[in-house]
Amino acid sequence: MKVIAFPRKEQGTGASRRLRIAGQTPGIVYGGTSAPVSVTLDHNALYHALKKETFHSSILDLEIEGKVEQVLLRDFQVHAYKQLVLHVDFQRVDASQKIHVKVPLHFVNAETSPAVKLSAGIISHVLSELDISCLPKDLPEFVEVDLAKLEVGHSIHLADIKLPNGVTAVTQDNPTIATASVPAGKVEAEAPAAPAAGDAAAK
Repeated sequence: MKVIAFPRKEQGTGASRRLRIAGQTPGIVYGGTSAPVSVTLDHNALYHALKKETFHSSILDLEIEGKVEQVLLRDFQVHAYKQLVLHVDFQRVDASQKIHVKVPLHFVNAETSPAVKLSAGIISHVLSELDISCLPKDLPEFVEVDLAKLEVGHSIHLADIKLPNGVTAVTQDNPTIATASVPAGKVEAEAPAAPAAGDAAAK
């Protein structure tokens, strides 16, 4: 994805407020061997870009005065109740250096899993994103989690997922990704009814 930014010379709270009134969002580009650069971006374009999943987990082509740099979105601040992006941070990417980033998990084949198809179970997504490390060229837009074999009472863990080539998970353990269970109401309905006190006494 391509992002257009412009150099920002004025600093301070007042200058940032004036930019926002003019439909611009202040930001900064940092990292690598170059000095940090203060920038501004068109607010509406940025606001809509932030709604796209790929904007958060892809290498972006950031153009400033005709020069294009590869960056990652690292942080952004939004107004507490207004649809307003207050600030955005981008980090430069070095093609030869591994990056550490969170990518979304995409769950597939839930409807064909034994948990859903045979047991009318519910699949709960314990994690929605995963910390990974990889070279910029290997960065996936998402990691796929196949639920096709998940049964009720079982879980899918990180070790069960096939990560793309060149990608490693950044974690010290083997976290649970998804679980399958039968709805509480269904369990109660299927449980055998306890004998009434009178019936028990009669026996």
